[in-house]
Amino acid sequence: MERIGDAFVWPFRDPEWLNKTLIMGLIQLIPIVGGINGLGWMLATIDRLRAGEERLPPANFDYLGRGVQLFAVYLVYYLGLALIGSLLYVPAVVLLAQQGHDSANAVVVFFGIGLLLLTFSVVTIGSLALTFALPSIVLAVDHGGIGAGFHIEAIFRRARQSPINTLIAGLMLIAAGFIGQLGAVACFIGVVFTSVYALAMQAWIVRSFEVGSKGPATE
Repeated sequence: MERIGDAFVWPFRDPEWLNKTLIMGLIQLIPIVGGINGLGWMLATIDRLRAGEERLPPANFDYLGRGVQLFAVYLVYYLGLALIGSLLYVPAVVLLAQQGHDSANAVVVFFGIGLLLLTFSVVTIGSLALTFALPSIVLAVDHGGIGAGFHIEAIFRRARQSPINTLIAGLMLIAAGFIGQLGAVACFIGVVFTSVYALAMQAWIVRSFEVGSKGPATE
């Protein structure tokens, strides 16, 4: 992945980065709609990077149409992960709650705790797997719409075409996500800037992943 480190600095190359970031950040505060528009803005940012233009797209509501497709795909994947986690978590809670009222059975308690640990492991590993697959998912939706976002075989093929490329992109996305939350942790108003900055970082990361994964396996 070429110039991956530039993900941290490239948004500041736009002379209008402050105004665009502020406006998009305020839009991001709108429940659901702001997030959907932000995803579309991120896709529009990838388009600009493909064209060699290192400037952020205008800040407005023009990206809802593109964002809703990516949002729908994200929603299905994460709801699926939540459902799998619930199928393990709920029985564990029921078992442990029952043992709290009755005479505790060590085997049942041990089994309940084991289910809780399994739930944590499955959700954690699943979340990481989705993070590392996100560049492939984003590109699939960008090129083929919602349906392409669920072509698991094609997404997996692109992700495993260059494991190092996928690993670096995933780690950078984790860093971008951490930065996106810094504003909320340090000072809530800061999230206006950090959330949009994180989206710009994600766009650069996905574009770098796309350049590094081009080849027969992605056609």
